[in-house]
Amino acid sequence: MLSERLTALGVRSSISIVIAGLSLVMVQASQAPSHRPDVRFLPTPDNVVDAMLEMAHVTASDVVFDLGSGDGRIPIAAAKKYGARGVGVEIDDQLVRLSQENAVKAGVADRVTFIHGDLFQTDISQATVVTLFLLPSLNIQLIPKFKRELRPGARIVSHHFAMGDVWLPDAEQDVSGLMIYLWNIRSG
Repeated sequence: MLSERLTALGVRSSISIVIAGLSLVMVQASQAPSHRPDVRFLPTPDNVVDAMLEMAHVTASDVVFDLGSGDGRIPIAAAKKYGARGVGVEIDDQLVRLSQENAVKAGVADRVTFIHGDLFQTDISQATVVTLFLLPSLNIQLIPKFKRELRPGARIVSHHFAMGDVWLPDAEQDVSGLMIYLWNIRSG
């Protein structure tokens, strides 16, 4: 009878260990990006980066989030040229490492952070400026997140793609044949 109880306890302990292990894997999976990139990395030309940051009127008091930050050029430019804090969100871990190296080379690693994560799951509530170079369908999917998480006064600037007829931009500009669009978050 004692051996039966010990055997039962051993089985229960093994089950508990398996459950604990699975729980840890599930927690880690929930923190990692949930899917592969929706778009491939295509760098925004430097003159367009400059125009996007100018259109958003970036200053040293801004926190610039770049969703799908690629090699980090937009947050790095915001920190280097304007003294802003920059945050890049990128699902590709190799591009995150490249961005971190680029920030060190540019001398702004103390002002720029890169997050390996899913832009749909990342909290952007600290952003005063959000920059994008995503497909129109992704921009449209992000609208509820923008309206929910961004405070009045925050600005969104997109390279090349608007948000369709769903949300018309407040301003648009042609930069050497490439379009950029600006939206302002308003109260209510």
